[in-house]
Amino acid sequence: MSAAHTITLAFTGASGMPYGIRLLEILLAQGVHVYLLYSQVAQIVTQQEMKLTLPSRPQEAEAFFTNYFNAEKGLLKVFGREEWFAPVASGSNPADAMVICPCTMGTLSAVASGLNQKLIERAADVMLKEGRKLILVPREMPFSTIHLENMLRLARCGAIILPANPGFYHHPQSIQDIVDFVVARILDHLGVAHTLMPRWGEGSE
Repeated sequence: MSAAHTITLAFTGASGMPYGIRLLEILLAQGVHVYLLYSQVAQIVTQQEMKLTLPSRPQEAEAFFTNYFNAEKGLLKVFGREEWFAPVASGSNPADAMVICPCTMGTLSAVASGLNQKLIERAADVMLKEGRKLILVPREMPFSTIHLENMLRLARCGAIILPANPGFYHHPQSIQDIVDFVVARILDHLGVAHTLMPRWGEGSE
């Protein structure tokens, strides 16, 4: 599996921001170019769940995350919520893959319906129409019939629905281990190498 060179990563306002932040950390550590988008509600949830304040201005966000993760300069590019001239808004310059993590049911519904009112929705629409990989990571329970029908519709369009449902066969010892389980599965689908956890059948006596 060949790794994606440029990945669009979107944070929306669902619970589960530790998954998205950890995913961003690993992508940058692996030298992947990342286009980052996040909603206003995602900023609120990040503060609530992680006591982390995400800057509102794209340039400040780039500097913040680059310093926060001690990442190589130039790997991260952050775009505003309605920055329609961003590369992710056009099929002439799409990323290799896109992940929405965490993904709200509202965002999932908008993507399933082809709505493009915000840049996140438009970027996802571009991935579908260009036949690129789109991964959505919902963290919701229980799912309503509407949620399930929207997920089925997107799956039929080629999107990967990867709920934030961690396994426990690796005997997690911390919340970080649980987060890493889900992030590892996302990275596997992106073709990005990692050592977050042993694979099934490896490391056993």
